[in-house]
Amino acid sequence: MAQWRLGLIIAAFDVHYFQEGCASAAAVLFHDYRDTEPLAEYTGFLTGVADYMPGEFYRRELPCILALFKQFGETPDEIVIDGYVMLGDRPGLGQRLFEYFQGRIPVIGVAKSKLPDASGMEVFRGRSRKPLYITSAGVDIREASERIKVMHGEHRIPGLLKRVDFLARLKAKNIVLYDSPDSKNLLMK
Repeated sequence: MAQWRLGLIIAAFDVHYFQEGCASAAAVLFHDYRDTEPLAEYTGFLTGVADYMPGEFYRRELPCILALFKQFGETPDEIVIDGYVMLGDRPGLGQRLFEYFQGRIPVIGVAKSKLPDASGMEVFRGRSRKPLYITSAGVDIREASERIKVMHGEHRIPGLLKRVDFLARLKAKNIVLYDSPDSKNLLMK
């Protein structure tokens, strides 16, 4: 059993793409939506990531998120993603993740931009006049929105979600890919 397992575990994920076919993924784990610091942080680097296809973002991001689960040792009780659960009547990344876990783990999607075919509940945080767009599977949309609204941080993006974004970008920044005459090599700074 993981050392951090003391109660409810929430995992927030983000993925950053920095070169064709390459991505860095990050997760932060926490007990409560009001937490100021994560219990644990995980990062990973992936190659062979699918190309972007409009309306099929999950094909690119889902494998990156699932790869991080191997580091946890246990499955979290709730998941927060950067993106949408549903895209209108089509399943988005969050719904695909919810289905992957056979509906056992609620998924909350937090999107920064409104997509034309996506619905969701607008959440205003801090003094921001620009909303976050919340979607969910396995938890009522009003409850999901309230959970994101009460997250720590004074600004539009909650502190722990900023942290997971930072970790994904930092991982990408610290990886250098280069071509050698006879093979591809990977260096970690």
